Amino acid sequence: MKRIEAVNDFVIKFANVNGSGSASANELFAKAILRMGVPVSPRNIFPSNIQGLPTWYEARVSDKGYQGRRGGIDMMVAMNPQTWDADLAELEPGGYLFYDSTRPLPPEKFRNDINVIGMPLTEISNAVYSDPRQRQLFKNIIYVGALSVLLQIEAEVLEKLFAEQYKGKEKLLASNVQALHLGRDFASEHLQAPLGIRVQRSDKVGDKIFVDGNSAAALGCVYGGATVAAWYPITPSSSVAEAFQSYCAKYRVDPATGQHNYAIVQAEDEIASIGMVVGAGWNGARAFTTTSGPGVSLMTEFLGLAYFAEIPVTIINVQRGGPSTGMPTRTQQADLISCAYASHGDTKHVLLLPEDPHECFEHAAAALDLADRLQTPVFVMTDLDIGMNQRLCEPFNWDDSRSYDRGKVMTAEELEAGKDFGRYKDVDGDGIPWRTLPGTHPTKGSYFTRGTTRNAYAQYSERGPDYIYNVQRLLRKFETAATLVPQPVLRPAVRKTRLGVIYFGSTSPAMHEALDVLGEAGIHLDAMRLRAFPFPASVTQFLAEHDQVFVVEQNRDAQMHCLLVNELDIDPARLVRVLHYDGTPITARFITQAISQHLQADGVNPPNMSKASAS
Repeated sequence: MKRIEAVNDFVIKFANVNGSGSASANELFAKAILRMGVPVSPRNIFPSNIQGLPTWYEARVSDKGYQGRRGGIDMMVAMNPQTWDADLAELEPGGYLFYDSTRPLPPEKFRNDINVIGMPLTEISNAVYSDPRQRQLFKNIIYVGALSVLLQIEAEVLEKLFAEQYKGKEKLLASNVQALHLGRDFASEHLQAPLGIRVQRSDKVGDKIFVDGNSAAALGCVYGGATVAAWYPITPSSSVAEAFQSYCAKYRVDPATGQHNYAIVQAEDEIASIGMVVGAGWNGARAFTTTSGPGVSLMTEFLGLAYFAEIPVTIINVQRGGPSTGMPTRTQQADLISCAYASHGDTKHVLLLPEDPHECFEHAAAALDLADRLQTPVFVMTDLDIGMNQRLCEPFNWDDSRSYDRGKVMTAEELEAGKDFGRYKDVDGDGIPWRTLPGTHPTKGSYFTRGTTRNAYAQYSERGPDYIYNVQRLLRKFETAATLVPQPVLRPAVRKTRLGVIYFGSTSPAMHEALDVLGEAGIHLDAMRLRAFPFPASVTQFLAEHDQVFVVEQNRDAQMHCLLVNELDIDPARLVRVLHYDGTPITARFITQAISQHLQADGVNPPNMSKASAS
């Protein structure tokens, strides 16, 4: 029978039951490949209950360093009878099915175009362990041991990982190593190894680090100078606040006095948390909250206050599937419009769009600077795929000489010298007024902070000209923001083309691979990765230079497409929607097929088009 043959280039998926302890075993498997110098990109797809429902763990192994989902499965580790049929259907022809053969299955439960590997995992585990919980937990380690033989993963690497994990807990270390070798010994004696797909030691990881986006964003907030965090728990953002607390305990405690130089409050709800952050920002502290879509919905009134009263606020939105409760443990990019225009009336907010944990770190720190500089709310728009999955990325860098950009803050000396202070007065033409912090001067520089209309000197006013002055100034500030936010990244095609593609955020890893595949098929596109809203002038220029531009995003309603049309007055007919919104991270295969099929329908047929369509 045909079998898939590949070294350091395959996709393996584990189908388990939530609460079975499989997550740590599957992560151990991925980290072992990484330790062998081979890039791996794992994704945990789990339900929103505690235990009992199906869960999956997909690991992309790629010597080329691709970090996105490819699409298709080369090997399925099928440990959940409930999802057997669907899991089996995902396998590529010539792929490998590994399953627990303790209980025989009828022939009709298999496919004749795949390679089946049965191993009596439950029987092996039950023969050695008597405790029911141990039987389940160590069964997971046993299959990792078997896979290490089938895929040629070095046992020494796995044992070293165990030694690091259970340092000082020798009893646990010994029992896990025992289970590992139970699996290895059985596979060596009874299974044909290695498979056509296997791992070979390489050096493609380099100095990259393996980290999740939520931890990276939390560390970015520490380095960016945040001293206040107020939050309410919500999947998938809670670990941002938890990581921030951990990092603050390490880096924000005075070694001499033991004083904690930070404040972290778990509020009673999202409304209270954003209120605390607005108050802290008004007082001059660098403050942030972390949430997801439903939390943003509750925060909109305070966001409107912060926008109109011009108070620095940073919001880290780890997006998930919506609307309402939606899919709490699935990923989407579906909060763009709700965040860009959060609150009633004419409001526009700054959005930063990180592609990976490295940019989560950078953008979190940058958001705190931008919030102070612009005196406005700034969103960091990450999502579950980036936030909760570990990813290989460039190491974090920080210039210790870097100073925080506090923006236009008038000092007591400037006030004493008679400098004119109008809290909402544009004196520099950039739309950004000067502010003072509470207690700056005993008699000067005070003003009334209000969410109602006022004149340039913060005095209550319902005069039309005063209102127009303020809202037009806020628009000028938004235009200034377009020059300050992270600029787009351009990837030009190898040859001149009138076709372009725009993408952003967690779509980026799959897009990198899709562009390579499309290029090999003769489909050349200039690519632009957006990193922020408002859109810099280069986005308008990119759109003007191309007859047709694909906009790839992970939501149903083409929200980035809508923003481009609405903000830049682009003819919608020139923008082609490529939309993926089933809650799983987008795949390179989905992108290549969507673009190639659209071009085929338009009569564009490069010589290798079929390769892209079938990829």
